[in-house]
Amino acid sequence: MSLPESAIAVAQFAPVADSAANLASIRLLAERAAGRGATLVVFPEYSSYFTPTLDQGFVDAAEEVDGPFVTGLAALAAELGVHLVAGLVEKTGEASRFSNTLVVLDPAGQLIAVYRKIHLYDAFGGKESDWVVPGPLDAPQTFGWGGFTVGLQTCYDIRFPEVTRRLVDAGADLVLVPAEWVRGPLKEHHWRTLLTARAIENTVYLAAADQAPPIGSGNSMVLDPMGIELATVGESTDIAVAWVSPQRIAETRVINPALVLRRLGK
Repeated sequence: MSLPESAIAVAQFAPVADSAANLASIRLLAERAAGRGATLVVFPEYSSYFTPTLDQGFVDAAEEVDGPFVTGLAALAAELGVHLVAGLVEKTGEASRFSNTLVVLDPAGQLIAVYRKIHLYDAFGGKESDWVVPGPLDAPQTFGWGGFTVGLQTCYDIRFPEVTRRLVDAGADLVLVPAEWVRGPLKEHHWRTLLTARAIENTVYLAAADQAPPIGSGNSMVLDPMGIELATVGESTDIAVAWVSPQRIAETRVINPALVLRRLGK
């Protein structure tokens, strides 16, 4: 007997330097996703606050995980009866740096997982570490949804295959990747290639929510454990919904038992 499917949505928009305006955009997209059956909606990195250049404005706009942005997400999650995942510019104890954080709210409005970005974007001309405190190398936080164990990573983390593998070793079979994947030469190619590779090599579903242009590359997507794009957003502000099932994971791992056959690592 096949296991039931659940609907996940990736929500793509371009956050601005106004937390209330970003919450309003999130509401519109979350309502659209819930209306199409999604019970897990994934939003981009830096959903609470964003400008094209990292500066003191991010530090000044940073909030606690129980601040107004997350409180607003919690109320929306409870109202719609869905899980919401979004990027938060989080306050730290430092006067000149913040944390690049992901938060997960469940359908009761409870904060059930927090992830702080491990690998900072000090590449392609960026220097995120000037302003961001790297996340601790703690044991992965996962949460349950739709028969899946769900793990979290952020944007540049996807260039480090050990991050996804570590989540999979902790039991994750659905990995979420909120991002602000900056546009540039070959960047969209890298985005698709890396996301597809992480899904295939780990035989997991992967849901990546990027910011919309002009700064982000867009192309938010949900991939299955064979690396097939089930749903994709182009360059617009929109959502994409995909139906996913643990049965597909099980079937794929019979055909491609790579995790069992590995000789290095776990």
